Amino acid sequence: MAVHRVAVVVLDGVTPLDLAIPTQVFSPRPETPYELTMCALSGQVTTTGGFKLLVDAGLDQVRTADTVIVPGVDPPLRPVPPAVLDTLREARGRGRRVVSICTGAFALAAAGVLDGLHATTHWQYIDDLEQRFPAVAVDRDVLYVDEGEVLTSAGACCGIDLCLHIVRRDLGAVAANRIARGLVAAPHRDGGQAQYVPAPVAVAGDTSLAGTRAWALERLAEPLSIGELARHARMSQRSFMRHFTEETGTTPLQWLVNARVNAARELLEATDQSIDQVAQDCGLGSAANLRLHFRRVLHTTPTAYRRTFTRRPPADAALVPAAPAGEGAGPTA
Repeated sequence: MAVHRVAVVVLDGVTPLDLAIPTQVFSPRPETPYELTMCALSGQVTTTGGFKLLVDAGLDQVRTADTVIVPGVDPPLRPVPPAVLDTLREARGRGRRVVSICTGAFALAAAGVLDGLHATTHWQYIDDLEQRFPAVAVDRDVLYVDEGEVLTSAGACCGIDLCLHIVRRDLGAVAANRIARGLVAAPHRDGGQAQYVPAPVAVAGDTSLAGTRAWALERLAEPLSIGELARHARMSQRSFMRHFTEETGTTPLQWLVNARVNAARELLEATDQSIDQVAQDCGLGSAANLRLHFRRVLHTTPTAYRRTFTRRPPADAALVPAAPAGEGAGPTA
């Protein structure tokens, strides 16, 4: 991947955590192509914490960016300077990727960038976004929304999920997981589709099933059942299903499918294993079943994914053609 310039638009009242997330995820590393620039209308910005930031670059630097990110501000309904709105409109008009973290969605909405699209923001301000910007289709129970070249996240820490999702789109699962490990963050929390990805919000509180999820991740190649997971958690199946959904925002079977697809992505990027072997090692059974889930989740094939995210010629590239849509065995967990 060529050099990818990321511009973070820093507004007065910026939330320090929201600002720190993209600067950490997209900070320059030898193995990633990102160049990060913080831009502001003026050289000094006041944060919600009351301290001041010196920002060297002006809004003119946004014009050279490939991705433009607006972190959240407080209060989110404060007027956005017209020059900032013009800059965001121009960036989107030039086909640049535009991203908001938390309440940064209000700036994107005010610029008209979100009109006709799905978007989200912090749960405390979701009603305000919906009422003030009726042209935006507001999604309430998601971690982030990916509409292709316009992406928005929910509350602050969901910005980590969104930024890692962007890295995964750009560079693949291995690179995203490496950054996640450095941040001591969950490597992958998402929903199901490639161009429009809603992810359920996990309910805060009891994390009693974390051990069972970790146990399952070590045994993805095995035919795990709900009964086995419930027995490991020492719960009835009914209680297990309820607690699991409350903690993760998804069902155990869907969680397993997502975990297996993510494991397959890493194997495709990092090894020369055949598609059949990858399918077996991640618990999806067969190449046909792996292709089926890749089409449903990522809108691509395992072979095409491998070709995109590795420079190494795969051992089975000439042996395993992409299956036509609808071909293959039925889905399994």
